[in-house]
Amino acid sequence: MSGNVQLLNDTLAAAKAEGRTALIAYLPAGFPTVTGGIAAVKAALDGGADVVEVGLPHSDPVLDGPVIQTADDIALRGGVKIADVMRTVREAHEATGKPILVMTYWNPIDRYGVERFTAELAEAGGAGCILPDLPVQESALWREHADKHGLATVFVVAPSSKDERLAEITAAGSGFVYAASLMGVTGTRESVGAQAEDLVRRTRSTTETPVCVGLGVSNAAQAAEVARFADGVIVGSAFVKRMLDAPDDAAGLEGVRTLAADLAKGVRGQA
Repeated sequence: MSGNVQLLNDTLAAAKAEGRTALIAYLPAGFPTVTGGIAAVKAALDGGADVVEVGLPHSDPVLDGPVIQTADDIALRGGVKIADVMRTVREAHEATGKPILVMTYWNPIDRYGVERFTAELAEAGGAGCILPDLPVQESALWREHADKHGLATVFVVAPSSKDERLAEITAAGSGFVYAASLMGVTGTRESVGAQAEDLVRRTRSTTETPVCVGLGVSNAAQAAEVARFADGVIVGSAFVKRMLDAPDDAAGLEGVRTLAADLAKGVRGQA
């Protein structure tokens, strides 16, 4: 089976054709268990997510907040392996037919082997990879193998990225551009939202590739706010928190499904 970059492209284009923003959920593999993590991904997709990013848990997730770090720690203590990440991608994709990406730091791929990782991800039906800490100028080997296997390479841009740098990043990436900003950490939510909107505008001036925003969005009203200016809304911590706060696994899955449905209304302007 080849990779599903075309499925990802078609899914984002279909959302645009419907006059709405795509909803992208993030959930770590192996949390609370491998089987439970697969169920959570399916619940997010059943609830209304268009795309899911499956996180590859890492012992030093420098770009993740405390909620995702907690989930990663649980997954790592449970012994999660890259094979479990691939199983999560395969089973979720086969069950739903929707695009599944992996989000990972570079070190695990480097240790595992780029050719092996890309071949296995494509074989599992994966759509691509989000690589938040891989510099574009060091990404040629990855992109060569990703292209060979039909996988998207999603790079991350930030408000601090200069225009020239944005152009370099977007020229190298595919699938979508991950615009990273934080809502409610620095200043007010409104001002950070404005910062994200500016980042999307600057990024769009360099590329036709969809620009999706990871902003710390946690409810339908915030999703609707971001949907005004972005091609996709990426939600991670809010899903993980629903599972961490749930009294049992069944309640956690119901929380994920309910949140996805709520956010799906937000990206459709029905919140």
